[in-house]
Amino acid sequence: MSAVANATSRPRRNVVWGKIGSYVFLFVLAAIYLGPLLMLVNTSLKTTRTFNRNATAPAVEMNFGNFAEAWEKANFPQYLLNSALYATTATAIFVVTSVFVAFPIARGYVRYAGLLFTLYVIALFLPPALIPQFQLILRLGLYNNPIGYILLFIVNPIGMVILVNYMKTIPRELDEAAALDGCGYFRFVWSIVVPLIRPAIATVVVLHAIGIWNELILPTIYLTNKDYYPITRGLIVFQGVYGSNWPLLAAAVLMLTLPMVVLFLVLQRYIVSGLTAGAVKG
Repeated sequence: MSAVANATSRPRRNVVWGKIGSYVFLFVLAAIYLGPLLMLVNTSLKTTRTFNRNATAPAVEMNFGNFAEAWEKANFPQYLLNSALYATTATAIFVVTSVFVAFPIARGYVRYAGLLFTLYVIALFLPPALIPQFQLILRLGLYNNPIGYILLFIVNPIGMVILVNYMKTIPRELDEAAALDGCGYFRFVWSIVVPLIRPAIATVVVLHAIGIWNELILPTIYLTNKDYYPITRGLIVFQGVYGSNWPLLAAAVLMLTLPMVVLFLVLQRYIVSGLTAGAVKG
């Protein structure tokens, strides 16, 4: 009996130690990932004197005035409005157009659909053609123009790949039923396909909007007028003036990231539902 008891207790102990090891490993990963963010929050709540005295010590005074000061001195309202305009417009144009392009590729309703999809996959690994792109924007008269800047973001290969792969999971019987009912292509895609691929659309919206919001090289090249600066370009100007005031700069960086965090939280349930639905189907 004692031998049987020892045999049954050992697996339980192994399971317990395995869970403890998993939690420790996840805690270490979370600390590595959240450490810089917590350091940034801690810095933003300090005064300049407190930061210079001990940069790594926890904030005690909770100086929220850094956020108000950064908001005013960095011209954040104008830069945030510009970034929101660029991200919203470019993402909306890309999502609407890519849905109608991705569906016939996913279904094979166009010739060489497989080749087209392969070209999108290849485009994921190609570097951006900055020189031809710059020459094209310059000759079109769209240099230092918000419209030209938005046009730079209406193509996104990873978004097309995500949409095409997700549309392949939609049953073809829906296409046949819609054709029998006399439903047109645009009406079918907009009324039937789009509601079914909301998780994929949410994922594409988040990836595309974050990419535009965090872009720094393209606004530096194509936008020279301060009135057109996005938030990232404006932050560079702000850093050049107040680079020695680290608490103020940390507060500005946190305000820069907040809109994208809110967007992710709003669309998170769609992304999670899409992942769980795919797991159940698989």
